[in-house]
Amino acid sequence: MQTEKIIEKIVTWLRDYAEAANVKGYIIGVSGGVDSGVVSTLCAMTGLKLLAVEMPIRQPHDQVSRALEHLEFLKNKFPNVETKSIDLNEPFEALYKTFDVHDEDFPGEKLAFANTRSRLRMLTLYYYGQINGLLVCGTGNKVEDFGVGFFTKYGDGGVDVSPIADLYKTEVYELARNLDLPESIKNAIPTDGLWDQERTDEQQIGATYPELEKIQKEWGKKSESDYSGRNLEVFKIFQRMNRAAQHKIQPIPVCDIPEDWR
Repeated sequence: MQTEKIIEKIVTWLRDYAEAANVKGYIIGVSGGVDSGVVSTLCAMTGLKLLAVEMPIRQPHDQVSRALEHLEFLKNKFPNVETKSIDLNEPFEALYKTFDVHDEDFPGEKLAFANTRSRLRMLTLYYYGQINGLLVCGTGNKVEDFGVGFFTKYGDGGVDVSPIADLYKTEVYELARNLDLPESIKNAIPTDGLWDQERTDEQQIGATYPELEKIQKEWGKKSESDYSGRNLEVFKIFQRMNRAAQHKIQPIPVCDIPEDWR
């Protein structure tokens, strides 16, 4: 992997896109994970304004500390970076009461409200992005965005640009090492940060990112009969999640009306 070339290409792409859109730069949510760590650093490297925002909602201490450490890293290294911590616990709890959440009453309620955390963060990013003339930068990687659909529709999936969506998770870790991010970020265990009791991505999906990447790279070239053992298990996980996520992966469908009906 030609890491330095990829970094240079993404930074140039981000700079050119912002200039063409006539905006000042980017805003990004920093979670304490490797994806947001890499993308925020790449945005900072454009030399354009970057507003890096930490938005805790019932977050475990280790996630908050990693996010704050990365904000300090960005501020100390790049003069064009501004940081902001916005505590979203109060509005989240207000929504929790307003929606009258009772997990035991409806099986999908717990997941729906977990996704509400992500959508509240999206709303926050777009508010501060708009008043500062900034585009919202996404942090989804290729497996999440186009493989298993491991993102929240109109939550962390609600963005203006996706600079690492063509990179696998293992490739994002390579970029993190090259960019010399804080050790806590480079070694962070992937988690979506949407649950009161921390759940890693692997625990939720049932497979590691390297396992999923293997299947995605062979997707369309091999079928279920080509796999056995653990690879077959992961294939079935990937297949199930990919099918269920098509409404997120594909563009919003439009009902075409024949011209002669108009």
